Amino acid sequence: MDLGRLRPAKGTRHAKKRVGRGAGSGTGKTSGRGHKGQGSRSGGGVRPGFEGGQMPLTRRVPKRGFHNPFRTAYTPVNLDGLGPFEAGQEVSPESLRKMGLLGRGLVKILGRGELDRPLTVKAHGFSRTAREKIEAAGGRTEVLSHV
Repeated sequence: MDLGRLRPAKGTRHAKKRVGRGAGSGTGKTSGRGHKGQGSRSGGGVRPGFEGGQMPLTRRVPKRGFHNPFRTAYTPVNLDGLGPFEAGQEVSPESLRKMGLLGRGLVKILGRGELDRPLTVKAHGFSRTAREKIEAAGGRTEVLSHV
């Protein structure tokens, strides 16, 4: 095979439509822009979201609540999600990512489920019940810094 001879499969590529090339082409005269109006002018057309003077959707929909831009967002992991770890193992955000239990971001351990083995759990946050259950099973909790 010669890279210089590569060609697209037959029938997969189409010639560009040439507008304004005579009445027989189907796109002669007005070149598919219709007659008069904003869309027919050069540089014409409307901005994205414009609805012809009707109140746009972004302004019709009610705005509610408050979005705190400084909010700390955690990815929750419950105790019942720590099943694959053996007794005495260390559970950290990196080990959770390696097992595919977690994406990116900060991790908070929540208390749903039971824990029957001692684990050293390192996370950015713990719920009170999660901390109690981990320590009751003989494990340790360690809070990682957010920065």
